[in-house]
Amino acid sequence: RGGVMAAGFVYTFLGFAVKLKGTGFIDRLLPPVVIGPVIISIGLAMAPIAAHMAMGRAENGDELIHYQTAMMISMPALLTTLIVAVFGKGIFRLVPIIAGVLVGFAMAFYFDVVDTAKIAAAPWFALPHFTAPEFNWQAILFIVPVALAPAIEHIGGVIAVGSVTGRDYLKKPGLHRTLVGDGIATTAAGLLGGPPNTTYAEVTGAVMLTKNYNPKIMTWAAIFAISLAFVGKFGALLQSIPVPVMGGILCLLFGSIAAVGMNTLIRHQVDLSEARNLVIVSVTLVFGIGGVLIGTGMGPEDFGLKGIALCAIVAIALNLILPGNDSWKKKKGDEPII
Repeated sequence: RGGVMAAGFVYTFLGFAVKLKGTGFIDRLLPPVVIGPVIISIGLAMAPIAAHMAMGRAENGDELIHYQTAMMISMPALLTTLIVAVFGKGIFRLVPIIAGVLVGFAMAFYFDVVDTAKIAAAPWFALPHFTAPEFNWQAILFIVPVALAPAIEHIGGVIAVGSVTGRDYLKKPGLHRTLVGDGIATTAAGLLGGPPNTTYAEVTGAVMLTKNYNPKIMTWAAIFAISLAFVGKFGALLQSIPVPVMGGILCLLFGSIAAVGMNTLIRHQVDLSEARNLVIVSVTLVFGIGGVLIGTGMGPEDFGLKGIALCAIVAIALNLILPGNDSWKKKKGDEPII
């Protein structure tokens, strides 16, 4: 947990650095030709997880629930979410995910795959289990440089949700505030024995789906979540939700993230007939989705980068190295991108 706290300090330091230097360098480091494929990778890299969950399988492919049963649970959950999101009016338009979870949970009860014993045994009131942090210098020195990778993911997540809402969160409230907030939250989590914080692609998909852009909702959601941490039966209820329920819904959410990335490329008229742009987008997508690992080895003790962190670093590096840094836009007079 000491390493988690150290990662929080890194985030906080980066926030103050952005405050001093400003966000102008963000536009140079992260133009649309970089951000677009990174956001697409965020969604599509998570797609196999959603597919496995929808089919009742663990991330490694082990069967948790029989395939036919899992599909009979996940598909109604997905279909309900789609129907409410597209046809819902008024307050119902704000709750497509909850509606999908309720229908999926009801189907899970029907197929008798919900473990109600843990819910019945759990107390109504229960104090969360806090763990004091332990400081290991080896762990801290390992995590501090690694924390730079999720910091890049943080920037991509902020830009992604800004693309959905049509607002520039890099300027208001400011990237320095979001980084410091993430750093303080991560430090506090490590102090209390919790996991490190990170930007969740699911939230961006939920915001896109519900069209509810008020930041105050997240404040109330945080207060509500903290309150629910003391309700033992609620925690047991969440743990009893079968994976196909969320798997069906995540198929939509992760796909929505990829759509945001494609919209970023289209909206900014990134010309993929330019070799430079094509190289950046192509390599970024393969590194982000294909499972490429760059590091000291494949063992559990080895250091390596892969997934979103790796593809973001590669995209930024290619954008800085390849000539024509401002050529991502389509030349004036060309036909518009369809």
